[in-house]
Amino acid sequence: MSQTNILVMGASGRMGSMLVKLAEQDPGLNLVAMLERQDCVSNLPDADCVHGFDLDHVLSQAGPGVIIDFTQPEATVETARIARSHQCPLVIGTTGLNKEQDILIQDVASQIPVFWTPNMSIGISVLLELLPKLAQALGPAYDPELMEIHHRMKKDAPSGTALKLAQAVAKAKDWPEEDSLRLCREGMVGERPDREIGVQTLRGGDVVGEHTAYFFGPGERIEVTHKASSRETFAQGALRAAKWISEQAPGRIYSMTDMLGLD
Repeated sequence: MSQTNILVMGASGRMGSMLVKLAEQDPGLNLVAMLERQDCVSNLPDADCVHGFDLDHVLSQAGPGVIIDFTQPEATVETARIARSHQCPLVIGTTGLNKEQDILIQDVASQIPVFWTPNMSIGISVLLELLPKLAQALGPAYDPELMEIHHRMKKDAPSGTALKLAQAVAKAKDWPEEDSLRLCREGMVGERPDREIGVQTLRGGDVVGEHTAYFFGPGERIEVTHKASSRETFAQGALRAAKWISEQAPGRIYSMTDMLGLD
């Protein structure tokens, strides 16, 4: 059986350590390197592969492979630059990137295969296909809203997944995203406009991830909820993406929709 070489960024973190654990159990994957910040390298889990903090140096030791990054925006952007210089495919699960960082990732994707999605769950991917159809079928009498809940350690808000779901609904309704998404309500905001999608954020405890889409209509309310009970769901999706992206050509950013053939 052929194997896909992978390198895991942030390998001592919650997501990184799960990726390492599952990669070692998968006969189709070969874990060639784990990386962390210089002050955290000593926290890396035990694994028979290259350890380090400098991706350039690690690649010279471990050789090429698919790089998986679930870290922070600044670190992910630097990883993307180095991946491009070494012509290594890249899987990104990082959220919270700004527009400038987003543009850089798009530029990198024109030169190396890049897989980037805010949520590696297959269930969320199906939800992204379902919600636009639901919004169109219900029509203008139903007001769409979104709420997301994550653990207290999550740094960005709202979640990348919540934004992606809201954007999908806005597109289905042909509403300009910049005008329709309301990320915060406070004070005397007035009556709810017809073309608005509120995206609300809750943080607390150890919630892995929960997203609920609401459609408030006359005399009834529809709720569609996705709850992730384990980070293993996202890790398995990322490892599956690593195998898939290794066989794709550069030119654009790929997503779960592409991999699952849902487009």
